[in-house]
This record gives sequence, C-alpha cells and structure tokens, in this order.
Amino acid sequence: MLPQRARAMLRRLVPRQPLRLFQWQAACARGASVQRRTWASTIPRPLGPWGAVGNSPPVCRRSSSTPASGPEVALTQERYPVKRLPFSTPSEADLAAFERIIPGRVVTDTEVLAASNVDWLRTVRGCSRVLLRPRTSEEVAHILRYCHERNLAVNPQGGNTGMVGGSVPVFDEIILSTALMNQVISFHSVSGTLVCQAGCILEELSQYVEARGFVMPLDLGAKGSCHIGGNVATNAGGLRFLRYGSLHGTVLGLEVVLADGTVLNCLSTLRKDNTGYDLKQLFIGSEGTLGVITAVSIQCPPKPQAVNVAFLGCPGFAEVLQTFSTCKGLLGEILSAYEFMDAECMWLVRHHLHLTSPVQESPFYVLIETSGSRAEHDAEKLNDFLEQALRSGLVTDGTVATDQMKLKALWALRERISEALSRDGYVYKYDLSLPTDTLYDLVTDLRARLGSQAKRVVGYGHLGDGNLHLNVTSEDFSRSLLDALEPYVYEWTAGQRGSVSAEHGLGFKKKDALHYSKPPAALRLMQQLKASWTPRAS
Repeated sequence: MLPQRARAMLRRLVPRQPLRLFQWQAACARGASVQRRTWASTIPRPLGPWGAVGNSPPVCRRSSSTPASGPEVALTQERYPVKRLPFSTPSEADLAAFERIIPGRVVTDTEVLAASNVDWLRTVRGCSRVLLRPRTSEEVAHILRYCHERNLAVNPQGGNTGMVGGSVPVFDEIILSTALMNQVISFHSVSGTLVCQAGCILEELSQYVEARGFVMPLDLGAKGSCHIGGNVATNAGGLRFLRYGSLHGTVLGLEVVLADGTVLNCLSTLRKDNTGYDLKQLFIGSEGTLGVITAVSIQCPPKPQAVNVAFLGCPGFAEVLQTFSTCKGLLGEILSAYEFMDAECMWLVRHHLHLTSPVQESPFYVLIETSGSRAEHDAEKLNDFLEQALRSGLVTDGTVATDQMKLKALWALRERISEALSRDGYVYKYDLSLPTDTLYDLVTDLRARLGSQAKRVVGYGHLGDGNLHLNVTSEDFSRSLLDALEPYVYEWTAGQRGSVSAEHGLGFKKKDALHYSKPPAALRLMQQLKASWTPRAS
C-alpha cells in the first residue's frame, strides 16, 4: 500500500498554465541547434563568405528597420573578429535569374529581411539583402548551381531557432529559406515510416503522425517553429533522446542538394541497407557544411498508450543523481525522460513567464516521464518508485499528472527555461556532454569564478543523456565576461573528457572550440572531406 504522503502526491495536479553555403537550416531546437554552415578555422569553411581572411567585404549598412523586440542587434562582423571570404555580391542580374527560377518568391523587402538576419536569441546579425523561398529540391538545385557558377555565398535557413548563431548570415550571404518546403510526401501506417520535405515544422509532423497512432522520435522546446531538416542537420537531441536515441538511428534516408547543385537522392525507407557507405550519416550533424537537406525519411515509433509525468523537488544534486539511478532500476523500460533544473531556473520561468510551481521550493527539480502500453502497469511501477524515493529522502515534494493539459503544464516548466533566459538579458549558452557525477560541478565553479560579473549562472538539462545546458546572463553583451567564460568552459569540459556540444552543434559561436572535443587526426579528416565536396568554401 502506498504511504499517505505518496498517495497525496499522486492526487495533486498542477493548475492550468497560460500557456555559407552552408549555414544550416535553423531548424533546431531552442536547445538543439541549426543546420548551419561553418566551423571556420578549425575545419574547412562552408560555402559562405565568413570566418576567414579574404578580400575586404562590401560595407554592410545598418538597416533602418529593426525586429520588433528589443534594440537593434550589433552586426556579427562588428562584434566578432571575422573577415568576408572573396565571394561575389548579388547583382540585379542575379535577382532576375532567381526570379526566373522561383517566380514571385525572391524577397528583398528590408522588413522581412530584418527578421531573417537576426537569430532568435538576438545575439548575432547578418546583412543579407536577398531571401529565396524554393518549394522543391529541383528549385534548390537550380539555385545552388547558379550560385556555384557565380561564386555567390548561400545561407540556408529553416525555423531560425538555433542556439549557436548558425541560422543567420554572418555577412551578406543569400538566405535560402526552406519554409515553403513543408509537404508530407508519404507515411506508411504499418512500419511508421514518414517521408517529408525538410521545411516541415516538427510540431505539425508530430500532430500528423499522432493522428495515425505514432510519435516523432524527437521532441524539442522549439517544436512549434523548428524544421525537421534543421533538426537532422544539427543532429538535434531533445527530450525523447533517452527513450528513442539519436537521429543517427531513426533517420532512414535523406535527399540532399550539394554545393554544385547535384541532387543526392538517398531517400530510402529501408531499415536495413548494407550496400557500401551509409552516406546519409555524413549529413546528420554536419550543420550544412556539406549540403542542403531537402527531404527526410524517418522511423516513427508507436504512440504510447499511457503517459505519466512526475515533477519532483530534490534537496541536492546528489539526490538528483540517486533519484535517476532509482528511476532506471524501478521504472526500466517505461522511463522516457529524466530532466533536471536548478532553483534559479524555476525563478526565471516564474518571474519572466509567470508560470506556477506545483511543488514547494527546492534546490533542484526533476521531471520524470513514463511511456508505456498499459496504464495500470505503469501506474504501479511509478507508485513503487515514488514510495521508495519519498521513504529514502531523495524527494521532498512532488506532483504527478496523466491528463494531457496537466502534462503540458509540467513540461512547460522545463521546456520554456530557454525562453525565460532570453528575457533575463544577454545569454551566453553552453551545451555540454559531461559525466553525470560531475555534471553540475561546472555551474558551481562558474558562480564562484564569475561573481558579480554575471547576473545569473544556471544549469539544467537532460540528465539521462549526460547533457548540461549551462547558461550565463548579463544585462548586455560583455567582452570581459565572454573572455572569463571562454576558453575556460571548454578547457574544463575537455578535462572531464566531455564534449563542447552535446546537441546544439557548433554554428558560428562554437566553431573554434572543436579541437577541445576532437583529436587532430579527426580534424584533418573533416577538412579533407569538406575540401573534396565544397572546394570553393574550404
């Protein structure tokens, strides 16, 4: 029999909440990354004009139109020490050629371009004067073939939700939007195989497959805006990684357009194909440095029949770790997510987004999701876990939800942390893979190191995957604060044999940190591969 305190926890339900080439499709998570181009000095440059010594660029004049939210963002080329590569500048003749390829979908309006030139975090800004909106892979191929012949730099863009500055131009690259490439091509109701264009929004795909008894194998906080092409290009992890693994395992095939306009059709729907090199794997996580993903074939698992979410308070990070160990032992195959956040994160979502905490104040919080096929079976296992966690003092308070509205309200506390951080000031974001035992040590270390230089230092993430989202805020961008953070954060991570990018990618901001996670031989091989496929941008 469940003790009275655990039964009370199960009864509690949260109140309803208001709720260059190739820069890649910014189709990633606000917390996952963007299909993006660069990795400048560390590996060969993409087909865009940034990040390397070259001819002096045309002057980018400041646009008179500024995105609606907040003051104008400083140009990337003014804030960072980058120089434009010797690419051509789009001319009137080029615009006329694009108009012939995609009639009525060549955008030069400064107000539209203002939004597409700035990342959603409002930390980097390019000055592109041309936005192209193809609908098909053939149109993408024609555009890239023309740009290749004219030596024009291209910046593919999807949902523009990335975290590392990889979704927008650095200089005046032509923006290639995948927003109109949003069609489902096919869905197989027996195998659960979905084939769709790269510009499909993740949340809309989720709704499509769920209506057919399946789920997408990834879920991100930015699902309402991010594109599946950018998710794949950045190998986005997200909230379901613990259960379904990475996109390297769930993506079955890709259609990709290379820099010279060649269409590489590897859009297989087969789960097994052992004929030579598995070329699609080169593009998953390549961030657009090798080609533009135009279509995706992905394996969707069956929709769970029973879903529970527990939101719990823990007295310390040691208890967060022990709770995870207990989870794995008692919940086993139905455990689908294990997320953690610190007290600072809870303050942010309450203060900036006016969300309500369903539990008493705690130093740490964990969100646990179970997904299974039998509600009674899952409830019994969850009850056993809660009883043990309460009895042993690992958990001090908590609530459980099974109703869809309440599930979403609990998930909002975790998913909207990044949004709350963006309202707290300028954000320095780090997406790290670390051993779980030392996952939070860096947060504590940085608070002591930075002192009053930082407004806030917070830690949250996917503990089940060993993924820490370390965020530091200040009132405005500060070069001295950035110098205090980098390369210190990367060196600390390398000392733990971790990765400087767990799921967000490298983009523009982390391009020079790759050597902290990859040996010289691996970097040389990446350079050789890049040079062989996109020699003009290498």
